[in-house]
Amino acid sequence: QVLPVESGGGLVQPGGSLRLSCLLPEVIDSRYVMGWYRQAPGVEREWVGNIRPGEWTEFSDSVKDRFSISRSDAMNTMWLQMTNLKPADTALYHCHIPGTPWGDLWGRGTQVIVSS
Repeated sequence: QVLPVESGGGLVQPGGSLRLSCLLPEVIDSRYVMGWYRQAPGVEREWVGNIRPGEWTEFSDSVKDRFSISRSDAMNTMWLQMTNLKPADTALYHCHIPGTPWGDLWGRGTQVIVSS
């Protein structure tokens, strides 16, 4: 099955940090653009950030300077490091790999809750 699988979500206090993992299909490597989206209840899905070939990253204004993305071909994994978390970051976070031979790939998501 060619789908990414997210993990690492949980409950964290405001100001805290969390690292999400996305286990990538073995056929996917750093030649692909990949990234993260999030969706809070009652809100449209929101783009969080991408990592591109050459490891260039880009982020939405709402998370820029707080979140980072990295990946490892050897571990078939992409990570989203989140710092200085805010209640507004509460959402279901999805791994996304667009434009593959199998179409756009989406994981089922991992829940992040930022609350005191």
